[in-house]
Amino acid sequence: MTTATTATVRTAATEGSAATEGSAATEGSALAGRRSVRITLRTLQVVLALFFGLASGVPKLIAHPTAVEAFEKLGWGDPGMYTIGALEVLGGIALLVPVLSSVGATALIGLMAGAFIVSVAALGGENAATPLILILPLAWIAWARRGQTAELVRLLLRRGE
Repeated sequence: MTTATTATVRTAATEGSAATEGSAATEGSALAGRRSVRITLRTLQVVLALFFGLASGVPKLIAHPTAVEAFEKLGWGDPGMYTIGALEVLGGIALLVPVLSSVGATALIGLMAGAFIVSVAALGGENAATPLILILPLAWIAWARRGQTAELVRLLLRRGE
């Protein structure tokens, strides 16, 4: 009887520790999954910040000939070019500041929606897919970092007191 009781206790203990190990393994893989998502998201933010800041915004701000030509073709001239360039650089910077990342992504989505409309309406659809493609990762960033917007509002309300 003692042997049977001991075997039952050992079996229950083994099953309990296996369950604990299984849930720990599951929790560990879930944490690793969340960590990889955070790393992917942050990497995407940096890549898009570099794209908007350096590859797209700076050429407009330094009046690169291709940017000047494009904005003259639209009839927007230098003021439009400098405004769009500044918005892109500021949006890129906002993607890198944690409390501003969701707001920056949302603002860039608006800018890309406008770029798509202008591309279709004024340029005959030339490069119209680019803004649409950029909207997808920006939407993911805006959604994933939406808690930061609440934090920003909280900080602004505290500051206003």
